[in-house]
Amino acid sequence: MFYIEGDGVDADKVEKDVGRILSYLGEDGGFSIHFISDGEIQSLNREYRDKDEPTDILTFALSDGEAFPVMEGEERELGDIFISLESMRRNAESFSVSEDEELDRLLVHGILHLLGRDHATNDFSSEPMLLEQEKMMDDLGFRC
Repeated sequence: MFYIEGDGVDADKVEKDVGRILSYLGEDGGFSIHFISDGEIQSLNREYRDKDEPTDILTFALSDGEAFPVMEGEERELGDIFISLESMRRNAESFSVSEDEELDRLLVHGILHLLGRDHATNDFSSEPMLLEQEKMMDDLGFRC
């Protein structure tokens, strides 16, 4: 189960698309998705990554590689995703894609991070996580 917080998005569409992403990956777990401003994400980026600039997405996974212990019958908690809608909109314009497509890309990206995937660069032609992300975008029909 996941929790969506923030304005400016179609929560029903986000819920549906997140469900499709999790189903595709054969995963489940609890997490939150927060839609925030550039100022708010810049503050988080400064505090947790020592980068005093806005970014499109920050993901805080509860585990880095090792599974967090879960009692039988309880849902596994994955962490939190923070998305700046302002940065997402700039990305969409910069990459000449729809806002819906860019939002889906960020949702896929954040969920992959919550599940322990990572990347050292933003090279879409060689980074395994980013290649997986783009394959998922195609397989799930998220490209507009």
